[in-house]
Amino acid sequence: MSERYDVVIAGAGPAGAQCARDLAERGYEVLVLETEPEGTFPAQSNKSTGGTFPSMMGSFGIPDDVVMHYTDSVVLESPDENFQLTQPGAVLEFADFKRYLVRDGREHGATYRFDSRVSQPIVENGEIAGVRYDGGEEVYADIVIDATGPAAPLAKALGVSDLERKRQAIGIEWEYEGVALDYPGYADLNDSMMLRLDHDFAPGGYAWIFHTGADTAKVGLCFIQNEKYSPTDDRVRIDDALARWLDDDPRFAEATRIDDSQHRGSAHIQPPKQLSTDRFMAIGDTVPSVDPLWGQGIDKCMRSGRAAAVTADRCFTGQMDTSADEMTIYDMLWHRNVAPKAAMRLLMTHLIYYAPTERYNRFIRDLRRLSGDTLSSANAGNPLALAKLFHVGDIPLLRDFVAEHRELIGQLLPGPRSLLSD
Repeated sequence: MSERYDVVIAGAGPAGAQCARDLAERGYEVLVLETEPEGTFPAQSNKSTGGTFPSMMGSFGIPDDVVMHYTDSVVLESPDENFQLTQPGAVLEFADFKRYLVRDGREHGATYRFDSRVSQPIVENGEIAGVRYDGGEEVYADIVIDATGPAAPLAKALGVSDLERKRQAIGIEWEYEGVALDYPGYADLNDSMMLRLDHDFAPGGYAWIFHTGADTAKVGLCFIQNEKYSPTDDRVRIDDALARWLDDDPRFAEATRIDDSQHRGSAHIQPPKQLSTDRFMAIGDTVPSVDPLWGQGIDKCMRSGRAAAVTADRCFTGQMDTSADEMTIYDMLWHRNVAPKAAMRLLMTHLIYYAPTERYNRFIRDLRRLSGDTLSSANAGNPLALAKLFHVGDIPLLRDFVAEHRELIGQLLPGPRSLLSD
């Protein structure tokens, strides 16, 4: 007889593992298939900076022992200015965090099968009925969930994923010791997570320093592949960009890279085409769940995993219904709880990274000028609050941005009311 579960999840990252935790706690039979061997997990997928906030820790019951360092503030930095915002945070040891999610899910009854690469869906009567993995192995389920990230073998096969390479952001990070966290002329980065806007070092993106305790920090950068600051005929390599920043910034003059601490990753900065279909959902980075503006991904992935678990529970309750119509519960929860105002945040992302480096200095000064309530409203995409960050001198910049992004703007804001209602 065929092996069968209530739910099969491909991928044991934060989204997949959290979904398994929630479903197992509800008593469902859940199988998680993970590509990496358990003995080295998650060496191949240890790709996050691990920066998150207490709201995520509390919402998902994450213990303190996976935290490298608690922070008190977020610092935004341009070449000549900085702005410090009081905002408690936590820098996770990402590998420990992922292993905790697996361990806790198992304790609640989830089954994990490592060294098990999912290759394709099993389709019966036009609907997914299970998955094939490790060549000829098969397993069936009432609901299948793809949490494999951009690889997305199931979502692509079912036509749910449409990730575009031109919308991909790439990142690299190392951990360093001996970082001068309170260097003269710069903001004090003790107990802080710092993001730097500077195309000289992160063309079309941002760099960061996350304090991890004593004189150690996570140091990295990411950027969107774009023609404005990294043209095709002179593409900037991300390793070279990081090396240039490390060589130029005096805070790293005495810093030493910690061996085996490299993290690399990618995410797509685009609106999702589709999130679900009959008996199937795509979660985490399989659909673009990361916050495009500031790169926050852990909380978004965890929320998407929980939204999928809530949807599956709803579909199994009473008379079981796993049709595409019922799966749209996940779509609704995703747009409401995972990525609210997604279109506006995508436009904000493209605009902020389109602006030239010299404009960032004034942007930081404006942040210092505005009230906390205004900043919160602007970050949430409120058009009136956002307007306070623009000046008459920005009209040429905005005109050029609209001209170069007309197709994208049309995709994100198809109707005149979308800007206000999304």
